[in-house]
Amino acid sequence: MWYKCSIALGAINVTQDFRSLADRLAADIAAGRLKPGDRLPPQREFAYRHDIAASTAGRVYAELTRRGLITGEVGRGSYVRAAAPAPGPALADPPAVPVDLELIFPVLPEQGPAMSAALAGLLQPELLQRALRPVGAAATPEARAIAASFLARGGWQPSADAILFTGNGRQAIAGAMAALAPAGGRIGVEALTYPVVKGIAARLGITLVPLALDDQGIRPDALRDARLDGIYLQPALQNPLGLTMGAERRSELAGMLRKLDLVAIEDGIYSFLADEAPLAASAPERVIMVDSLSKRIAPGLTLGLMAGCAAVGERLAAAVRSGTWAAAGVPLAVGLHWLADGTAQRTGHAKRADAAARQRLARDVLLGLDLRGDARAYHLWLELPEPWRGESFAAAAARQGIAVTPASAFAIGTGHAPNAVRLALASPDLATLHDALGRLRRLVQSDAMAAIRD
Repeated sequence: MWYKCSIALGAINVTQDFRSLADRLAADIAAGRLKPGDRLPPQREFAYRHDIAASTAGRVYAELTRRGLITGEVGRGSYVRAAAPAPGPALADPPAVPVDLELIFPVLPEQGPAMSAALAGLLQPELLQRALRPVGAAATPEARAIAASFLARGGWQPSADAILFTGNGRQAIAGAMAALAPAGGRIGVEALTYPVVKGIAARLGITLVPLALDDQGIRPDALRDARLDGIYLQPALQNPLGLTMGAERRSELAGMLRKLDLVAIEDGIYSFLADEAPLAASAPERVIMVDSLSKRIAPGLTLGLMAGCAAVGERLAAAVRSGTWAAAGVPLAVGLHWLADGTAQRTGHAKRADAAARQRLARDVLLGLDLRGDARAYHLWLELPEPWRGESFAAAAARQGIAVTPASAFAIGTGHAPNAVRLALASPDLATLHDALGRLRRLVQSDAMAAIRD
């Protein structure tokens, strides 16, 4: 049943500031007259009840969404959030609950001993002394050659002269976005995308434009009328949906990039888990490849990798320098050492097996639920049944000590988000993961409204 809000008691002037209407609804939420999970009436119904224009009703709902008080869900309407939004960017810091199904940072038990042995050759005084000196974004010809060889795959070989290094993958994305769009510019992204990109764009003054998806990712026709300065996408094991582009889709998208004179930022962060050719192989002159060692190795010592393209020229290096995002000497030396001696490749292969095992476990425990994803990925998308909402389910899971991410964290703009959560499978040990997924299954099948209000 739709909530009949308290402002219905008085007449509303059609010229009334939409913010005052939003304030009254916010007061109802704060006072508990509107409770977590309550559904607001459709915007047209809200406008009719309060004698205001439909456009004004839309601005009221947009303002409440901006404040983090309500969330929209595709085909279901707008609902009061089950909990206040996190104070920082979504997925930016480890969760404050015992079981982390929110962040995807796989670290295998055997990594420490293996990497300790691999680093022995680097612990020479002269090598460490060199690593302590300042380095630029382009580092050295030797460093660029190692990175170019490591990034090559699927018929694509980046030029060593186009390689740059940043402190981490997020800085690589920031540098690429800054190179493509000025403040006030527009970058197209998947309608559901990596949440940290939203924070990066906001700090750069860039508007993110959601692009329609199908079962292979961004639809090429979605670029046609979007008036963009560039696009950001994840062609392999897309986060959060696990989508992967086939060869025909990559070719179609490459053709659209050329036709519209656009450059794409290809985030290859999960490419080590899949044998897929990159988009860069189909349009090497139109794609900036970004990657890092945070997933391949570990978040504790990461390194951002960038392979530029002819269309951006010197702009990419200038953006990295101006943002002070260049890698520091010691992590650069360590990362390059692992790339060159095969440690990164061996670790990546071990993580492929680990991700597949965790997927099998999750699909077995959650059998019968509405799951979406790739069997090679470290994450799963769980569609929720009525009357659950993504936000309320995440809040109920947190009360059981399990962190999951609602779909709204991945949605671009103030539009509707699917009624779903993403499950990150990488962090817990297998026994803990099995137990946590079992508890989530029981939660999905429980009395949703009782769980929300507990």
